[in-house]
Amino acid sequence: MTSSDQTPMQKMMGGFAPTFVGLTDDVLFGKVWSRTDELSPRDRSLVTITSLVTAGSIEQLKAHIPMGIANGLTEDEVVEAITHVAFYTGWPRTVSALTLAKQLFAQHQ
Repeated sequence: MTSSDQTPMQKMMGGFAPTFVGLTDDVLFGKVWSRTDELSPRDRSLVTITSLVTAGSIEQLKAHIPMGIANGLTEDEVVEAITHVAFYTGWPRTVSALTLAKQLFAQHQ
């Protein structure tokens, strides 16, 4: 399998954690994210981005903000969603998330 045929998790983990890679690819993105009758990919991205901010998992936003844009979110919607959860998650996490979002949006322009 060439690197262009690998999933993002396969590229990240290589052969280090094959069970985790399989669960990520087959269950999380294969089954959960594909359930579009329940939630659209756009809505799943919005929920995921705000959940990651709330959990303080800012590093994961590097993948999920661009995915959210690809799934139909606008820059304004991402910023507003992160701003909205500031009151639930705290200012430091929100500042970190907005700083990263600003950098990611600058790269896309």
